[in-house]
Amino acid sequence: MIKVTLTNEILKYITEIEKNRYKVSTVKLSKSVANKLRKNSKKKSSYASNKIEGNPLSEKQVDEVIESDERKHYLRPEQEVRNYFLALNYLEEKAKEKERFSKKLILDVQKYVEKGASKEKIGLRGPMPPGVLFAVYDSQSGNPDYIPPEYCDIPELLDELVEYVNTTDDHPLIIAAVVHYQLVTIHPFEDGNGRTARLLSGYILDLNGFGFNGIGSLEEYFAYDINEYYESIQMGLPALYYSGRDNPPHPEIWINYFLRMVQLYSNRICELSEESNADEISGSVSYLKGKEKELLLFLMKKYKREFTPMEVSKELGVTNKTVINRLSVLVKNGFVVPILVKERIRSYELSELTRNNEKEIKKLLQ
Repeated sequence: MIKVTLTNEILKYITEIEKNRYKVSTVKLSKSVANKLRKNSKKKSSYASNKIEGNPLSEKQVDEVIESDERKHYLRPEQEVRNYFLALNYLEEKAKEKERFSKKLILDVQKYVEKGASKEKIGLRGPMPPGVLFAVYDSQSGNPDYIPPEYCDIPELLDELVEYVNTTDDHPLIIAAVVHYQLVTIHPFEDGNGRTARLLSGYILDLNGFGFNGIGSLEEYFAYDINEYYESIQMGLPALYYSGRDNPPHPEIWINYFLRMVQLYSNRICELSEESNADEISGSVSYLKGKEKELLLFLMKKYKREFTPMEVSKELGVTNKTVINRLSVLVKNGFVVPILVKERIRSYELSELTRNNEKEIKKLLQ
């Protein structure tokens, strides 16, 4: 089992990622924008994670496959990216339910990853035929790159990992890094180990508030330099699991790499959230005419709670109908929300978008 000692470098990474988490939490995106970013991020992750495994599809092809009819027959590379997307959706729901990390969760995720594959590819690997070595082989030389633990040791190793995740006091970022390393290293399945490891380390991040609202793709950073990714996991150790990979002497090699990727990913999410928020606000303001802008400014200054058109019309000295017409434009563009009682509008209030971005909206209006 990988054992991590906190170094100054590791602590520095954790501090920077924590800062980025706080920054992202202060940017309140509308539901429609957040959903769009989340879906786009899942597509990018599906592309990048499968690219690491040698999937030949381009990012554009991945987008088309995910958006196409699910009843269509897919080639294996297409099925792989669709499977990953479905697994991300599945884990998104499990994170909402706060489901604990478990052996069942590991098996369920690999089942999604290998959907459509032969039965022997799904579930924990078993014994090999006599004289056959189960290993990860170099595609060019044919030599074994990695020889995982014996199949009979897998259940106990997974139990140990599950117990660690559910009982440790380690920082969630460390736990996510350990889960990633252990699942790749234990190599419990015939196929889908890397994808399952990336999905479940992401799940640990989501479960502990480091998923950044599902925006951005951590897998993209692993895929940027695939050689560095694999070298960091291997840590220069011998190919045989029992010759050091079960308890690596310098785990900080992998931990530093993992945290550096999370930091880069979290930096980008800060930028993406702020850009998307600013674009949404300026786009919505551009649809307002002079009188509607004046009304929105007035509402932000005057009303922190709900209000009725009648109240506003008296304050402004215009007809109730005029206020209702202008409010309907503000509602359409997301600045004001109607409060309904028995399907009729009783009153209005400023939307979450308006309340959370008051300074920015005032700048654009004035």
